[in-house]
Amino acid sequence: MNEKGTISVHTEHIFPIIKKFLYSDQDIFLRELVANGVDAVQKLKKLGAMGLYEGAIDTLQVEVLLDASAKTLTIKDDGLGMTADEIKQYINQIAFSGAAAFVEKYKEQVDQHQLIGFFGLGFYSAFMVAKKVEIITKSYQASSQATHWSCDGSTNFEIHPTEKSEVGTEVILHLAEDGEEFLKPKRIHAILDKHCRFLPIEIVFDKKVINDTMPLWIKRPSDLQPEDYLKFYKELYPFAEEPLFWIHLSIDYPFTLTGILYFPKAANYFTQKETIQLYARQVFITNDVKEVIPDFLRLLHGIIDSPDIPLNVSRSALQADSNVKKINTYIAKKVAEKLETLFGKDRKAYEAKWNDISLFIKYGMITDPKFDERIREIVLLQNTTDHYYTIAEYKDKIAKNQVDKDGNLVLLYTTDPNKHATYLQSAQQKGYDVLVLNGQIDANFINFSEHKLDKVIFKGIDTDTIGNLIQKEEVVAHTLTEEERERLKSIYETTIGTEQTTWNVAAMLPEELPVAFITSEHLKRMAQFTRGNEGKQKTFRSIHAAINGNHPLAKKILTISDQTVQKALVEQAYHLGLLAQGLLEGASLAAFIKGYTDSLLNA
Repeated sequence: MNEKGTISVHTEHIFPIIKKFLYSDQDIFLRELVANGVDAVQKLKKLGAMGLYEGAIDTLQVEVLLDASAKTLTIKDDGLGMTADEIKQYINQIAFSGAAAFVEKYKEQVDQHQLIGFFGLGFYSAFMVAKKVEIITKSYQASSQATHWSCDGSTNFEIHPTEKSEVGTEVILHLAEDGEEFLKPKRIHAILDKHCRFLPIEIVFDKKVINDTMPLWIKRPSDLQPEDYLKFYKELYPFAEEPLFWIHLSIDYPFTLTGILYFPKAANYFTQKETIQLYARQVFITNDVKEVIPDFLRLLHGIIDSPDIPLNVSRSALQADSNVKKINTYIAKKVAEKLETLFGKDRKAYEAKWNDISLFIKYGMITDPKFDERIREIVLLQNTTDHYYTIAEYKDKIAKNQVDKDGNLVLLYTTDPNKHATYLQSAQQKGYDVLVLNGQIDANFINFSEHKLDKVIFKGIDTDTIGNLIQKEEVVAHTLTEEERERLKSIYETTIGTEQTTWNVAAMLPEELPVAFITSEHLKRMAQFTRGNEGKQKTFRSIHAAINGNHPLAKKILTISDQTVQKALVEQAYHLGLLAQGLLEGASLAAFIKGYTDSLLNA
């Protein structure tokens, strides 16, 4: 008997809302329909395993069929099918569990990031691309009559008995004019590869199975070898280098979560985003996982799969969900455990990986107090001789020689060992050790460490004279008289000028530069925060120039009578200071080269 009726949705505006709802990601309709087919097959398999269905269950699958001439796209499954009454219950009453609230909330403003299927509207996402949808279905129940249902995109439907020999369901989409792009095999294959490549039931398209029903993350780690993880990584990221290591996640209480997180080589936190894929029961959902994964771990690669992430609510509610917070905490804990294991098992191998993993570890310490608490003892500091120390080890190493008069342990560092070679040489002559801190967030890490560590301060090697970097009770004595110091300062001010440079005569080691450009530690860190600032050179030069009154050149400049020679020596000393900071360029660089060449010719 033919039957006509009106779909129960409590509003006539449901279809325009659905079409608008995911307009920016229209291909989700295919994910929803294929996932429905998979769900139907899985249910039938369970019934068969329970002895409630006597048909074969070993070869059940979902097939996607294109008919370009008829302009139809069909999703056919071998699942448990539906009776006419079930169609009336599950199809004709859209989202009976929440449609009214959904429509009321979104009829004026639609959040396109919502996932339509989790509102019970998955089937009706077909109308995003179809002008008419048909269902031909036959239930697994004995003696059940096959049923045909159709709807033209209005709230009106038709339903009547039909003939179908096999149990299962066919959903036939008659594509609208603006949906005809989905008649292209490449387009369909791309959607299936993105959303369905790991579904647990075989998906057939163009007579080929396109998915892996047993992806690596759902297997037991004890059954896997390193080559299995590396092969899977290459499948996910075919152009990436081999990962450093990985974590296989698996937990079933108090939430269910599986997955594999890979640690890539030399990841750039500030440019590399959305490299982790989120799945729900092997259905791809999104690669925007900022609520689920701690921010400092988002540069990792891999997959996480959890049915307990509430995809049916808005992002603000997602952030507040207790399961999401638990998952976030769990992942950070597992990463910390993995790092602790690596450090304890093979210190040398851990050190070899440090430059690649230090970015996210330091960022994690700064942003996650619990992660900092767990990881601090295995954070490494690298010095200019490429030795690695834990914070505790390094404090012990420099405790005898790098404590200032106020009892502070002074950790000297360079942001550029090549550029600061002359400063490093002076430090070595004093027996000081120097760290290399030139990472993307090392300025933040330095501030954080000073706050966390008692009586520890960091100083850039180029921010002061070596005698002032670690101020001790004993001081370097001046070899010049006060009158000589004033005269030397006046000579530099007259020759070079005072517009951008403030001059001072300092008691430095004779081996240090005749002129050193210095700044405060605070301004140096500000320069690091604003790395790439075009005004960096000008800012640095306008701070302070220290004339080394103990350098032999100071006496020579004071005693020389030929003002032309005196001027040349002052300019060369000034230019040497700029050169040591990498600030000599343009006309000043050309003048320095000419002056140096002339001195060689006149030697």
